[in-house]
Amino acid sequence: MIILVTIILEKSLHQPMYIFICCLSVNSLYGSSGFFPRFLYDLLSDTHFISRPSCFTQIYVIYTCASCEFTILGAMAYDRFVAICQPLHYHTKMTIRKVFCLWTAAVVYPAFAIGWGLSLSVELPLCGNKLPGFLCTNWRVVAHSCVDTTPNDIVGMYLTATTVIIPLLFVLYSYMRILIVCKRGSAEVRGKALQTCLPHLLTFVTYSCSVFLEVSLARFDTNKINPIITAVLSLEYLIVPSLNNPLIYGLKLPLIRAAIAKHVKTKLLRRI
Repeated sequence: MIILVTIILEKSLHQPMYIFICCLSVNSLYGSSGFFPRFLYDLLSDTHFISRPSCFTQIYVIYTCASCEFTILGAMAYDRFVAICQPLHYHTKMTIRKVFCLWTAAVVYPAFAIGWGLSLSVELPLCGNKLPGFLCTNWRVVAHSCVDTTPNDIVGMYLTATTVIIPLLFVLYSYMRILIVCKRGSAEVRGKALQTCLPHLLTFVTYSCSVFLEVSLARFDTNKINPIITAVLSLEYLIVPSLNNPLIYGLKLPLIRAAIAKHVKTKLLRRI
């Protein structure tokens, strides 16, 4: 929230890169609000039941949050690619209007695509009502179905390819091009590129590893895994990225750090 409010209030941060950071902050708040209230309720409750509508709502919020994270990071990679590899065309290619178009596409497509895939799961008759883990996942729900789930599997692979794999490959391609340009450039160019790209790269690697661990965990029988390991891997998927993003962008990028310090100092002086 601090980073989000700072970027909105500070006019000098109304630039494409910081608008995308604002998008990540909004997405983190959206995903956190879909998981943590229910998780805290379960911690305080003696029973751990969740209704069918609440379960599918949780799946939709968490899956759209995860997909939007990848698509927004893909849009950020395009922004960094144009800024470093095509600096003379940056201000004509990355206008505020185009930034908001990219943001809209990065949010609207996952929202409708995940909704379409989840609508198929909602219609499945279930043979069981016990889901292992700390949250509802589409994979575990489909695994409890009494009918053939081939259409769900096909749609799931398509959604994974379009919302995860394609943005992943695009980010890797963009940074390969950036590395080539930095290798040919001067030490000053490499320093500036590292300063702006390192936070994005750290966020991308951390989130990709978190999602990979969660997807891998969902494919295993959790009854055969140490419960502590299951708990850590399940919570790491949601907690670590939410903590990682504000720390990286709030402490690593000097303009955001300076803007936060300025607003805090102004508030303190007004109170004095």
